[in-house]
Amino acid sequence: MINYSSQHQLKFEKFGNLYQMKLNPTNRWVELAHHFPWDRCVKIFSKHFPTSGRTAIDPRIVIGSLIIKHKLNLSDEETARIIEENPYMQYFLGLDEFAPSPLFSPTLFVEWRKKLGNGTFNGFSDVLFTICCGDKIEKGQKTIDNKGKLKLDATVADQNITYPNDLGLLNKAREKTEKIIDELFDEVRDQVKVKPRTYRRTARQKYLAESKKRQVNKKTLRSSIRYHLNCLDRNIKSINELLDLAGEDAISLKSRRDFWIVQTLNDQQREMYSNKSRTCQDRIVSISQPYVRPIVRGKNGKKVEFGTKIGLAQIDGFVRAETLSWDAYNESADLIPHAESYKKLKGYYPELIQVDKIYGTNKNRTWCNERNIRMTVATKGEKAELTAYEKKKRRDEFNERNHIEGKFGQAKQGYGLNNIKAKLSGTSHSWIGAVFFITNLVKFAELNNFQF
Repeated sequence: MINYSSQHQLKFEKFGNLYQMKLNPTNRWVELAHHFPWDRCVKIFSKHFPTSGRTAIDPRIVIGSLIIKHKLNLSDEETARIIEENPYMQYFLGLDEFAPSPLFSPTLFVEWRKKLGNGTFNGFSDVLFTICCGDKIEKGQKTIDNKGKLKLDATVADQNITYPNDLGLLNKAREKTEKIIDELFDEVRDQVKVKPRTYRRTARQKYLAESKKRQVNKKTLRSSIRYHLNCLDRNIKSINELLDLAGEDAISLKSRRDFWIVQTLNDQQREMYSNKSRTCQDRIVSISQPYVRPIVRGKNGKKVEFGTKIGLAQIDGFVRAETLSWDAYNESADLIPHAESYKKLKGYYPELIQVDKIYGTNKNRTWCNERNIRMTVATKGEKAELTAYEKKKRRDEFNERNHIEGKFGQAKQGYGLNNIKAKLSGTSHSWIGAVFFITNLVKFAELNNFQF
């Protein structure tokens, strides 16, 4: 059940405690508290929570805490602690007086991320966009000419995982199977007198001897990988035999999940070893986060990234993450959905879509031509003679697309988009949505003439 007081009920003069602290009305958190559309965002937020049952934390506290966390790029624990210490932030969260004790447990951030997805934060961003840039469409007006510009591009939000290599993954998998064997043997000690051999000390020594080499020796590396694959095969066989005696319930749900992931990883690594290949379908690069995939981007110094591929659109300085995918995909498929979202948001199609050449597929060209939408990609077929003005205009329009690159930099360098620390697939996407919402909130503050 949701318990929320409207933003219009809070009195700035009444906020205080026994010492009647006086807050600076020009503080950034005070100004944001007055400008932020709390009621409209709470209406979107409340759709994810039941209308009955125990009363939940005030939605304003939840939304405000997420804003504080991602704006200052803090951990969950540090966010709860800084809110406890800062009266300006407590005022921003809607409290009537300073509370010297924690408002909530930091673990609640995980629950909030599970319930709120990228779509919720897109909804918050749409509210900000409508306030600042929304066009008023007259009733009864059926056809509207295309207006505005839509910028599109794709990037990867790097997941916070250890940089993967085959030997390291196999070693981690071997250690997990050894723990499962230890756990199972304790359950069937009366039935099995001798513990299955794992040769863990020898395997550990071989792994360290190879991983500490400054230069990779392909022959010895392949030998170490083969040894760890054989260790995994033996451990998996031992685990299956122990499970036959003890039953699946003898180990925890987490151990069962790890065992399933390890078996899939073992099959993939065995396939790549046999084929002398470095790729396979749906390759696992992290045992703790098996949904993460390697995405080849072709960037200088970072050709492969590990995380979510994002299809991003920018409209009048506001951004929207429409597509989030753990698998690599061709971003040209994003153009039509983004253009339709633009029309849904503004009531008409853009006059110009600013993209690079990868978006210039025949399907996209045909779709845009049918709707009288221009694209910043070279025209196919014969090239008409262009005047100097027309050439400069095309060049300037294409260069304007770089504005969306600046949004990538702002999100990655300022708000941690290049280091997503959530552990689950859904919570990672909520984290990404929150980061782009913060970039829109900064733009919102700029258009309302206050610093944030």
